Amino acid sequence: MPISVIIPVFNGEKTIKETIYSILNQTFQDIEVIISDDGSTDSTLEVVRNISDSRIKILSYPNAGVSASRNRGIYEAKGEYISFIDADDLWTPDKLELQWQALENNSQAAVAYSWTDYISESGQFIKSGRRIKANGDVFSKLLVINFLENGSNPLIRKEALEKVGSFDESLSSSEDIDLWLKLSIDYEFVCIEKPQIFYRTSMNSLSSNLKNMEATSLKVIKRAFRYPKAHNLQHLKKQTISNFYKYLTFKAIESIPETGRNMTTMYFLWNYFKNKPADIMDKKLMLIIAVKFLFPKISQRVIQFKKTAFT
Repeated sequence: MPISVIIPVFNGEKTIKETIYSILNQTFQDIEVIISDDGSTDSTLEVVRNISDSRIKILSYPNAGVSASRNRGIYEAKGEYISFIDADDLWTPDKLELQWQALENNSQAAVAYSWTDYISESGQFIKSGRRIKANGDVFSKLLVINFLENGSNPLIRKEALEKVGSFDESLSSSEDIDLWLKLSIDYEFVCIEKPQIFYRTSMNSLSSNLKNMEATSLKVIKRAFRYPKAHNLQHLKKQTISNFYKYLTFKAIESIPETGRNMTTMYFLWNYFKNKPADIMDKKLMLIIAVKFLFPKISQRVIQFKKTAFT
């Protein structure tokens, strides 16, 4: 069997059916779908069991986190290739076929990835993700920015996963980029220049989750720069940290309720400025964006003043 698709899920009753059908309806049909339930307490298992397809395999364990849930799926996988998708994300119908073909045509590559678009909780398009093309040895580029963007993206040769190891279950976040970096040390990547992942964003994130993400991701960054392959890339470390804090700044603006947004966002923005290489225009842009979202009344007054002063 060429491809095993692993869906880690915890209380995904609202979205998992749509996610499963986006896999079952792939143009590439030689697949198994492993649903790794992580101790759901809602009707997730009932929803899944009502989908009749011989390619579906259901695992159910006590809650242990997304990394453990994915790892359980890897252990049971029979495919030559493995892909992961979160229980609220979607794929275009040709996602697996194009990624599989890319790896079949590039024997030196072990990871195929595509581009991502972001959708709302109701499935509406929000924005395009990064459109970064990186082929071959991508370690230095991946060190600076996570251009795969999410854990629902790549198709990976199982033998490569078996060599580098599975997801680090001690990490409460950033476990996906941690694994992508380990893969990029020894293996080449190939890019499908097409948005094929629809990543569902939630407005329910809390600042405490972002602070946890900050601590865990900085741990992953420090670990990555200790790899022997990063020995001559230490000059990129500040840029990596700056890019990460830029991401956190926008994440805070988008997801934290207004009452707790300002202090958290300003903290992330300050760390972005502190680590950002000398790029004045980018700093100005970030500051304008922060003022617009953090102090909307002030920014509206400035805009209104400009309109009246120059007319």
